[in-house]
Amino acid sequence: METLIFIVVLLFSVIAHELAHGYMAEKLGDPTARLAGRFTINPLAHLDMFGSVILPFFLIITHAPFLVGWAKPVPINPQNFRNKKWGGALVALAGPATNIAIAIVFSLLFHLVSTTSSVAPIFVAIVATNIALAVFNLIPIPPLDGHHILFALLGRHAWKVKYFLRKYSLIILIIFIMYGWKLVSPLVISLVNILLS
Repeated sequence: METLIFIVVLLFSVIAHELAHGYMAEKLGDPTARLAGRFTINPLAHLDMFGSVILPFFLIITHAPFLVGWAKPVPINPQNFRNKKWGGALVALAGPATNIAIAIVFSLLFHLVSTTSSVAPIFVAIVATNIALAVFNLIPIPPLDGHHILFALLGRHAWKVKYFLRKYSLIILIIFIMYGWKLVSPLVISLVNILLS
């Protein structure tokens, strides 16, 4: 039952994350996500085989302390952005910012109910999952949101770094999940404790 709750929470969280990307892109002048039918809460429109199924399943069977993943990225055309330099970074930030907002809202709800309430563990799961998603997605490795922010900061002259990260992104990401996440997880735990304490 606990695993099912985490899966439902994860799906809800990654869909909200992707919708935020789409809505931010729309505000910046790019209607691609809306025209592609991605402004929907239907999970099937957002599922990514690796990020929504394989990775969460792997984390569950290995008893990872947090469940993270991602949905299928919403289609975006940066050429439509009114702000070409920072448009991609702003769209990228919208996803983690939404997860942080969800975590804050549900941490406030957690404080309004009794810790013995049946919904308290669900609120805790939502807070933990969304903080983990926000931190995880800000890691500057493609296809995570953090790489868009990094690339915007680096500018056009760091094309060798961008090329390397794009070419070996899957390998780097797998290595990070296996060995690097344990270095980041204390930050996640600290943020969750701050919100729930």
